[in-house]
Amino acid sequence: MSSDFWDARYATDDYIFGTAPNLFLASQAALIQPGMRALAIADGEGRNGVWLAEQGAQVHAIDFSAAALEKARKLAAARGVTLEIEQADVLDWHWPEAAYDLVAAIFIQFAPPPERDRIIEGIRRTLKPGGVLILQGYTPKQVEFGTGGPPAAANMYTAALLREWFDGWDILHLAEHESVISEGAHHHGMSALVDMVARKP
Repeated sequence: MSSDFWDARYATDDYIFGTAPNLFLASQAALIQPGMRALAIADGEGRNGVWLAEQGAQVHAIDFSAAALEKARKLAAARGVTLEIEQADVLDWHWPEAAYDLVAAIFIQFAPPPERDRIIEGIRRTLKPGGVLILQGYTPKQVEFGTGGPPAAANMYTAALLREWFDGWDILHLAEHESVISEGAHHHGMSALVDMVARKP
């Protein structure tokens, strides 16, 4: 999808995914230590990056859309925190090696295979040893619900797939479930989800 697509989607005063953090991310607050360096992938309007900054993390938020990132700046200012904001296409981004203590990957399922594999490899590369990945995504059944995410099962995750991708990591939490979520107008209703917390060896 082009940057024009995303800019058009975000071209409203409303925060289309809301301003509250993703609930699964927020449930992992105990893992977030003041001063840790965190990467928020495809952070859009900033709801997750801003929340991480409120917990004391030094947040690098990246997204494809300039319109979304402008809203992230406004949200950060309104909440009294600072984000390092970068407009970037994660498919072409240089993932710095062992640079972050934490990576937040919340609903980043815009890329099908094999492009998706580059993102997974980037995550594996960019976390420091001992660093933590917090991920929430949709399972293929989400296509039936149609309450958020792309209409393509190939973009979705399963617990087995995540276990394969992060083989050798310490899986602290991994679960598939169906739950009602309410994250603005674009993630709303019964959803087929998979949650993971994994620590890099």
